[in-house]
Amino acid sequence: MLAVNLQKVMIISGESSGELYGAFLAGALKERNPEISIIGVGGDRMQAAGVELVSKISSSFGIIEAIKTYGEIKKTFQKVVAALKNFRPQVLVLIDYPEFNIKVAGKAKKLGIKILYYVSPQIWAWRSGRVRIISRVVDKMAVVLPFESEIYSKANIPCEFVGHPILDEFEEILKGMGFGINDIGSHALKIKARKDMGLIPEKPVITFMPGSRHHEVTKLLPVMHNVMTEVKKHYPDYQFVIPIAPNLEKSLFAGYSLMENFHLVKGESVKALMASDFAVIASGTSTLQAALLKVPMVIIYKLSPLTYFIGRLVVKVKHISLVNILLEKSIKDDSGLRIKELLQDDANEKKIMAELIKIIGNSKYRDEMAQQLEKVRSLFITQKASLKVAEMVEKLGFQSNA
Repeated sequence: MLAVNLQKVMIISGESSGELYGAFLAGALKERNPEISIIGVGGDRMQAAGVELVSKISSSFGIIEAIKTYGEIKKTFQKVVAALKNFRPQVLVLIDYPEFNIKVAGKAKKLGIKILYYVSPQIWAWRSGRVRIISRVVDKMAVVLPFESEIYSKANIPCEFVGHPILDEFEEILKGMGFGINDIGSHALKIKARKDMGLIPEKPVITFMPGSRHHEVTKLLPVMHNVMTEVKKHYPDYQFVIPIAPNLEKSLFAGYSLMENFHLVKGESVKALMASDFAVIASGTSTLQAALLKVPMVIIYKLSPLTYFIGRLVVKVKHISLVNILLEKSIKDDSGLRIKELLQDDANEKKIMAELIKIIGNSKYRDEMAQQLEKVRSLFITQKASLKVAEMVEKLGFQSNA
């Protein structure tokens, strides 16, 4: 354990994935520093990990959608600023959520608080000018994608690639099932996951992941339901799983549970992927989860027309999914094979079904996809993100005491 008197830390996350990472970080900090006091913004997972919540925060995505939560976010910002002044953490950890967290960083900087930014804003996709702002208010970056460290190093911002905390989530779930990280992709793990979820162990599984935001589900779930109907015509033995994000109400999925072999599960997206042969996934962190769990997939997404139009004008990346972006930017793979991305009007049952049939029926294509997923997996599989970030927090805390 680092010999540092680390007593006060504040962690701010803005949505379900970030708050899970905050929970793992809080657990690592408390294990290494039993007397530490941690406050923050997050959800039930962070609270269960021993974080005293200043506020809970909900997030949205897209220009149209963001308007609805503005008032709530403004109130939370005021609570955070007050907590910074009263609690005076040695280190403030900001997890993703740049619109909110960069403003918080500015306030904390004026108070002389050390700031670690964990999970970088996607400056490689859009708003690259944020690097200049970050350089003024952040003491160190902990990035979860390998190519991001190059961007910050060029801007002379202290930065470290720490791996991705979804592997910490995998390890926690695997341990509870009696398995280890090296069992990922094994037949035994797949059968165990299916049994745990009440599925028929011997029958194949496709997981459908419509996203963790309300507007994502309302746009993508009807399409996914139509795809399931088509799959049943071609592959009658297949079972379907839809994991419901922890922040969403099950009532949002009402009316979709009458189909044969259809299973709704609350908050078990990782176990659902462990049980799966294939997946249809809304673009996001879930695509990286599937890659690390060796699950062949089809990626889909829909936005409001205005949000999509503006996004096409400002976003600088060729692909929208993390798995394909990593193949381009970190692996620098030139094979040409990418996971199929079907966006907007292309995210329809006909095109999704065509890609599923290709993955299921063409073993050569499926093997090539598996090879690409393994390349992505190799970037992360040995990393320990939460432990590394805890060590970085301790070092910043030592500097704040000096």
